[in-house]
Amino acid sequence: MTFFRPAFRHPELPPNAAGYLRQDYEGGISTLCAGCGHDSICNAIVQACFELALPPHRIVKMSGIGCSSKSPAYFLGKSHGFNSVHGRMPSIATGANMANRDLIYLGVSGDGDTASIGMGQFIHAVRRNLDMLYIVMNNGCYGLTKGQYSATADKGSKGKKGGVNELESIDLCELAIQLGAGFVARSFSGDKQQLVPLIKAGLSHRGMSFIDVISPCVTFNNNPESTKSYHWVREHSEATNTFDLVPFRRPITAEYADETVQEVVLHDNSVIHLHKHRDAPDITDRRQAIDNLEDHKAQGVILTGVLYANPDSADTHDILHTCERPLNSLTEADLCPGSPVLEAINAAHR
Repeated sequence: MTFFRPAFRHPELPPNAAGYLRQDYEGGISTLCAGCGHDSICNAIVQACFELALPPHRIVKMSGIGCSSKSPAYFLGKSHGFNSVHGRMPSIATGANMANRDLIYLGVSGDGDTASIGMGQFIHAVRRNLDMLYIVMNNGCYGLTKGQYSATADKGSKGKKGGVNELESIDLCELAIQLGAGFVARSFSGDKQQLVPLIKAGLSHRGMSFIDVISPCVTFNNNPESTKSYHWVREHSEATNTFDLVPFRRPITAEYADETVQEVVLHDNSVIHLHKHRDAPDITDRRQAIDNLEDHKAQGVILTGVLYANPDSADTHDILHTCERPLNSLTEADLCPGSPVLEAINAAHR
């Protein structure tokens, strides 16, 4: 078995607007189980970054421990990366973001890495509205330790091993909305048409963007009784809307009836076009977003798509009024401005 991706590509494949080919966003060959939903998510990340024409060297990918957290090896091979210890990815991402706000931060985690050992870290990264895209590859089980139920496994669900899960599940999307994330969405690893635009929107949003992606574990949690299986999700999912992300540098050519479209303007002037039913909820209303999730949960339906978006979101740097320049670019004159400046600062706190 080879672990190196073939370098040959069709010579006529077109580059993106920044001059990069799709292969510039790829990584190594996956060693995950054949059919794992995580591979589909990796492919969607590659496609989203390619379509947004993001320079790979400006992206920082972070992860913790788990099947999901090893997946950054399979995409963005030319980007910066850091694989932290179990559950500690948010604090590493926070430190890097504080040091250099000019980079694009992408955190990949799992339901165990986030909802169990990393729950405290996740909560505080969200409430600080850290400027990053946080993706959870959610399979409802611990795939590295033989398939025990994770904290996101739905009550009443049954994996391939063991009995029915009797514990209440943690809904990470509801938690992210409650704690102030500016962009919250849910998708399914098998729905590339929905997932790629969601990732593009999350990368374009200023502040915390959180996407919970249901990603079936084909080894331990893909049986019909599991609510995280391919079959169950396809039979019990409902999308809030169909949409696309139209970056401001591209012309809008489509036309839609006024009564079926809602626009959410992001901080970089990008627009998410939401094609809604007449009775669709207002995704900019936090209370309504949570109620909508609970209503669908009571019906046994998984709600996907954009769940909540705050176009006026302020990220950590805005809240704390931090330095606008990367810390490694500061000179001695910036860091030691002299006694008069120090005296003025001290006087302001007396």
